[in-house]
Amino acid sequence: MKTEAKSKKKELISKVVKDISLKPKMTVDELVSQMYESGGFSAKHLAQGVNILVEMFKDKDCVKFFSTPACVVATGMRGVIRDLIKNKLVDVVITTCGLLDHDLARSWKDYYHGEFEMDDAKLHKLGINRLGNVLVPNDSYGIILERKMQPILKELYEEGKKTFSTKDIIWEFGKRIDDENSILYWAYKNQIPIYVPGITDGSFGSQMWMFTQEHRDFKIDVFKDEQELCNFIFDAKKTGALMIGGGISKHHVIWWNQYRGGLDYAVYITTAVEHDGSLSGARIREAVSWGKVREDAKYITIDGDATIILPVMIASAISRL
Repeated sequence: MKTEAKSKKKELISKVVKDISLKPKMTVDELVSQMYESGGFSAKHLAQGVNILVEMFKDKDCVKFFSTPACVVATGMRGVIRDLIKNKLVDVVITTCGLLDHDLARSWKDYYHGEFEMDDAKLHKLGINRLGNVLVPNDSYGIILERKMQPILKELYEEGKKTFSTKDIIWEFGKRIDDENSILYWAYKNQIPIYVPGITDGSFGSQMWMFTQEHRDFKIDVFKDEQELCNFIFDAKKTGALMIGGGISKHHVIWWNQYRGGLDYAVYITTAVEHDGSLSGARIREAVSWGKVREDAKYITIDGDATIILPVMIASAISRL
């Protein structure tokens, strides 16, 4: 027994914690590699996440899902998501309606720097909305979306196009956005589907609802989206997912993947706590119990702000590809 205990102890303490050594002109990937060797907390998890992503991106048999809530698209991380799609690193995007709102609005108007601690009553009087520490004037959001979207919807209708899946309507807008900074532009250009199961929960959905008030035969067919997702799942040899935050976008990815026995790769970034039982706080290991992630999958949960973590991870991963 003593020999067995010694062997177990030796196995457990086989990897030494190493200090990070910062050097001039160090690349992001060199730093990430040292973060893994440093052994410390979320830094190591970030580095492990990059290793999984690189393997997933290189796996030609793997259908790669990406999910995100909308809020990060109001920030500069819109560019990171755009580059994932522009460089064809993901095959399927599942998100919320607000991603469409912020991506389109920012193609036509600017958002601005603010602070978390501001006088929100005063902002409201001035017609400025606060999203965290980002300021969104009314004319940069609802007003511009209505002014730009309604003519496009009318154009589509007059072309005889009256029933769309969410993917179809998103591609139609991507085709009409002359902005290479846009997520929708590159989704259409590279024919990468974006699905929004909660399509009415945002300004984009509200604008379509408003259009139906005078065009009752204009419809969104969410079941067409579900059929396409079904085909992705059952045709895939492997599947993987990079997921930011929780909610409907994360759940729709893992929900569909349970029908093929679970994801083969999963990287999840969250700031939510686990102890309240929420999906946002649920670690990937919980999804294993539901069969939404395979028991032998390569997976990691990374705690922290995605606006910090994701740019570092993707920069590191791209340098290896």
